[in-house]
Amino acid sequence: MTDTPRGLPALGIRRPVLVAVINLIIAIAGIAALLGVEVRELPDVDRPRITVSASYPGAAPETMDAEVTREIEGAVARVAGVRRISASSEESSTRVVVEFSADADLDSAAADVREAVSRVERRLPDNVDRVNVIKADQDASPVVRVAARGNRLSLDALTRRVETDIIPALVSLPGVADVRLYGDRQRQLRVAVDPLQLTAHGLAVDDLITRLEDADLDIPAGSFRDSPLELRVRANATLDTPARIAALSLEPGLRLGDVARVFFAPADARSQVQLNGEPILGMGIVRQAQSNTLEISTAAEAAIDDLNRRLDDVDLVKTSDDAVFIRGAITEVLITLIAATLIVVATIWLFIGSARATLIPAITIPLALTGTIAAIWMLGFSVNLLTLLALVLATGLVVDDAIVVLENIQRRQRMGLKAGAAALLGTHQVFFAVIATTAVLVAVFVPISLLPSTAGRLFREFGVVLAVAVGLSSFIALSLVPALAARILRPADEAGVAEPTRGVMSSLRWFGRLIGRFYGRSLGHAVAHPWLMALVGLLVLGLAVQQYTRIDETLLPEEDRGLIYVVANGPDGAGLRYS
Repeated sequence: MTDTPRGLPALGIRRPVLVAVINLIIAIAGIAALLGVEVRELPDVDRPRITVSASYPGAAPETMDAEVTREIEGAVARVAGVRRISASSEESSTRVVVEFSADADLDSAAADVREAVSRVERRLPDNVDRVNVIKADQDASPVVRVAARGNRLSLDALTRRVETDIIPALVSLPGVADVRLYGDRQRQLRVAVDPLQLTAHGLAVDDLITRLEDADLDIPAGSFRDSPLELRVRANATLDTPARIAALSLEPGLRLGDVARVFFAPADARSQVQLNGEPILGMGIVRQAQSNTLEISTAAEAAIDDLNRRLDDVDLVKTSDDAVFIRGAITEVLITLIAATLIVVATIWLFIGSARATLIPAITIPLALTGTIAAIWMLGFSVNLLTLLALVLATGLVVDDAIVVLENIQRRQRMGLKAGAAALLGTHQVFFAVIATTAVLVAVFVPISLLPSTAGRLFREFGVVLAVAVGLSSFIALSLVPALAARILRPADEAGVAEPTRGVMSSLRWFGRLIGRFYGRSLGHAVAHPWLMALVGLLVLGLAVQQYTRIDETLLPEEDRGLIYVVANGPDGAGLRYS
């Protein structure tokens, strides 16, 4: 009396329903994960970056560095988790970029930076404008660009509408760090002095400037108490209209309007944006570090449609979107994945010659790939170009174990064993060979995910996905394949191939015999002259090393995104009219 066979193959043969349910759960988990997993262009390799910017009109770069930049640097340097600080000071503006460790939470880091900056704001010069804290690198390129056209609105009126209604709606979208405005024309209150009238009254322009600076008043003026109420009073003499400024008294009997003309007018243009020859305002949506471009694009599209419905006097048009290229690239990889799967199945059928036998390894491909999608979701990874390329590469690897197991089962059947016995014995014979092959492949792929710095973070998901796919294929080959082989394979599958493919198989066998004879003769010469083979190997190795030194090195290759940028530099001192 013999013991009942144990192990994974025996379990698959004795309890096929259990094994089928386990593999079905793997497939369902993968399909469910596919509906919820994040989709993006590349793995998240962005380090959390916070940009602190401030403007000080009229200040030289040296002044900005000494009085503004150093104060801000000193404040943010004490924030926990800071990895690197870089700063630049220019005329009238400064910028400090704070980079945090990769595991830092961006929202918490931004809150800490705002708190640190607020503590030093009172030590900054009085004329420094409000300090801005943005959850992105200031040099980051916009991922979505939008054009705003005003229907019957002037550029200054369009600027006000964009700043009050459109930019707040876009900057509040999840993942958006900032919305940059290009070609804007702010409305200014201008005072055009009449030199003749000014001279006739014995005044100078400096007198007008002094009077205007002293006229604007908005200060606390005490309070009234009447228990239980207390009313606080402010003295407000803010000049915000042309009439009020024109009525400003310069001296007894003389108003500002007598020597100057006061009116609203657009500010002088510092940039100009056109769409099809029409002046417009441009907006660039900048994403936060570690955010998803595809999600931002979808949210921006919905926000633009909503704004176009609500605003009758403004027309918003999306002029460029990085998500278009990303979606196209992902679609191409998915097409490649489907094509690779079909080619692998066709190749298996061509060499096995039986549709029934081909079905067994063909089932392992979608099972292993969908199970890998479930692992991607569980590990917090994303579906991106690298993980999809890993799945394309895994398409040829995941079927190897199933083919090895199936071929040995067929060999045992040809030796006279029944289907169940052949499936059990054939699988047990190659069990450790399959495990060893899987272990070797995992040992090759996992170190890719352990590379240091940016390369490691970029290829971490690639290596892990390949290792998971190979591991799943090994489990499926040792459990589901013997269960299916014990019930699907028939004597016709063991004895030969179907009639329609016999001609093809005969040609393949003839070609195989030809290759075998050539390989046998070549192997005989190689064994007879080992030193010659070693010399050829060294020559090939030396040639490979020599060519490797000539190959350009880059982290990511250049890509054609279907956009053309033309940058033209004019002579020194050239103004906007020149360009």
